[in-house]
Amino acid sequence: MHDWFYRRTGGFRPALMMVVGFLAVIMAGAALLSTPLASRAGTWTDPLTALFTATSATCVTGLVLVDTAQHWNGFGQAVILLLIQVGGLGFMTMATLFSLLTRRTITLRERMVLSTGLNLSDSAGIVRLTRRVLLGTLLFEGVGAAILACRFSFDYGLLTGLKFGIFHSVSAFCNAGFDLLGAEQAFVSVGNYVDDPVVCLTLMALIVIGGLGFFVWSDVYEKRKFQRFSLHTKLTLTATAVLLALGWVLTMWFEWDNPGTLGALSAPGKVLAAAFQSATLRTAGFGGIDQGALTGSSQGLAVVLMLTGGSPGSTAGGLKTVTVAVLLLTAWTAVCGRREVIAFGRRISVGAIMNAVTMLVVGTVFVFGGSILMAHVEGLPLMPCMYEVASAFGTAGLSMGITPSLSAFSHCLLIALMYFGRVGVLTLGVGVLMRRQSPPKITYPEGQVMVG
Repeated sequence: MHDWFYRRTGGFRPALMMVVGFLAVIMAGAALLSTPLASRAGTWTDPLTALFTATSATCVTGLVLVDTAQHWNGFGQAVILLLIQVGGLGFMTMATLFSLLTRRTITLRERMVLSTGLNLSDSAGIVRLTRRVLLGTLLFEGVGAAILACRFSFDYGLLTGLKFGIFHSVSAFCNAGFDLLGAEQAFVSVGNYVDDPVVCLTLMALIVIGGLGFFVWSDVYEKRKFQRFSLHTKLTLTATAVLLALGWVLTMWFEWDNPGTLGALSAPGKVLAAAFQSATLRTAGFGGIDQGALTGSSQGLAVVLMLTGGSPGSTAGGLKTVTVAVLLLTAWTAVCGRREVIAFGRRISVGAIMNAVTMLVVGTVFVFGGSILMAHVEGLPLMPCMYEVASAFGTAGLSMGITPSLSAFSHCLLIALMYFGRVGVLTLGVGVLMRRQSPPKITYPEGQVMVG
């Protein structure tokens, strides 16, 4: 069977393993969530609802059709948490954990799949990096869980506070956005804690750290000084800081007097809630303020930030910060009349620029095409549909409140967008479409075209 698969796929391709692996995890999760063992009512859950939830959890999105606290029981919530952890770190990273615990040798093929899952160009040092990923995840999620458990214990008691602390720490670090705070009010997310500094700052720290990327952790840990960081790390840290600050300032500007969002809060609460909104738009999915009450300007800003997402090789989705940074640098280079794209004294390769352009074009087609299709099918205005579609493709998980009421067609559309957004358009294309490449047999003469 293995030899047949190897021949049929044109040889072993790590990207294809990523595509199939995520699908397998999603289908297994959907099967478990559909059983009476997972629901509070003890009845079978609609297969589409189970599939949507499993996809959202595995793709660390956060969009839901039913409230996580009200519909799913302890077993169902545990399945969702496991899917979030596997989806956030990657199924091969979790499989490597078991190999390390059992002292089994990590094969070359497994190393190749791991490097693909972490967005690395080669597998050199991948096992050492994976150990750091696992240890770093345990450290960050553990500290976050302890802080959140202490805070939630004041409101829900010790045992429930501990459960909430663990669940929300994992969900935040993996940029998933699932929550258990809707027992009394469905889909409230963290709205009741929007001006609570302990909860908001802890979740924000977990979101940002999880969204930076595993390679960035390792680079910062080894080199310690910004001047010594790799170009990727410098671009990631700079883009992340700029986007967080930009989202924070613009949200305060657009929403300061809006009674449906920041208007009812105190001045310090407004500042904190705006900062949390900026962080959660980076594919995290926790709703601090009512997304349906945002002004038109904030909705547009949210779509841009959700599509940008986190960083390559992280728990986040979206087009990725480095992709956007490369595109902006390329545009600036063209405006200045230069031929090479330079950042921090290093030249960015043509291949990286082509990948960035590909991601932008494909992402734009998916989002605008999906939004137009959903608006037509549902008979809704374009902007709410674009918000949900951008949230799904960017694996952000924020919603203007229309997702549960959409038709089965739109739910299937969002499932596909969540999957593409998490697995990555380039990874999917490489895994499914590309065969063994050979040098071109014919070289064509260059032609001139007018652009602009």
